[in-house]
Amino acid sequence: MINLKLILVFILAYLIGSFPTGVIIGKIFFAEDIRDYGSGNIGTTNSFRVLGPFAGSFVLVVDVLKGTLATNLPRLFHIAGPKYLLLISGGLAILGHTFSIFLKFKGGKAVATSAGLFLGYNLKFFGVCALIFLPLVFITSYVSLASLIAVVLIFISTFFFHDLFLEIIVGCIMVILFIRHRSNIKRLINHQENIIPFGLWYWYKKKHNKL
Repeated sequence: MINLKLILVFILAYLIGSFPTGVIIGKIFFAEDIRDYGSGNIGTTNSFRVLGPFAGSFVLVVDVLKGTLATNLPRLFHIAGPKYLLLISGGLAILGHTFSIFLKFKGGKAVATSAGLFLGYNLKFFGVCALIFLPLVFITSYVSLASLIAVVLIFISTFFFHDLFLEIIVGCIMVILFIRHRSNIKRLINHQENIIPFGLWYWYKKKHNKL
């Protein structure tokens, strides 16, 4: 019985991750498909760009909570077992967000949902991740570049937590993020990546009339 219950929890975790927040918000409140504008991505950055800061913030919060909720499903359903079950459950939400069953197995880049996994699994580790990611966004003014640098540093930081399964899941997340950011990497190399209107690099370029 416990195995069937766990399988159902894992399926639910994937379905939670698959919920396409940006697409739903865009269609219901703006009568627009966010995939037709900006970068075409369904996540937070494109939601801010296309739908505005309020809707973008809502998408961010929901996508983070998807990861947090999915990570804690084994606890919520009182499934006893090793702690790595939480990571598997959260990891399935990340796969759901990236390969959503509701979007013909297409989706976002899972940065926010990954943050939700970290928040749900280990609050101290989430704090470390925030201290790495947020200053990078502020310095670079590129969410994509900050995400790629941050996930490498976050992976390195896992070794200080002495948690093998955390190391494995973050390693997998790192691979997924680099694969999903291939187009961003090309645009960064060609100096064509969209910059956010915030941060040191943005202010520097604005001051020198290069925007």
